[in-house]
Amino acid sequence: MNEINPYLNSIDEKWKPSFQKLLQVIEQNIPEGFVLQMQYRMPSFVVPFTVYPSGYHAGKNTPLPFISVAAQKNHIAVYHMGIYADQELLQWFQGEYSRHMSTKLNMGKSCIRFTNPDKIPYELLGDLVSRVTVKEWIKMYERIS
Repeated sequence: MNEINPYLNSIDEKWKPSFQKLLQVIEQNIPEGFVLQMQYRMPSFVVPFTVYPSGYHAGKNTPLPFISVAAQKNHIAVYHMGIYADQELLQWFQGEYSRHMSTKLNMGKSCIRFTNPDKIPYELLGDLVSRVTVKEWIKMYERIS
């Protein structure tokens, strides 16, 4: 967590409580084996080299990324590579989102954006991150890479 602290300290006060709660929800729900570290200048949960020595195809010296979170100027972003790789998981998330939120889903291929720090579906995101194990993520990644 020490390498994450400078990032946490740099977050705008508007986003800080929500970001910290989101990071905590992810840590409490992510399956065993993922490791929290800074990657691409944001807190990220990755598959460590001890589990997947091949690393990420975009950089062999980079552990395989899975989930990253960022506090941007106008939103909090959750980058979940599983919803990019697994159409079934994406469809589940899109269907569940409307059951948890009254706002429209704001997302790209793997990026879910929250523009209101008071409207983040923590329970849903906890469920989302719990749905893919390290082994399942490696299989998905190898299938799409």
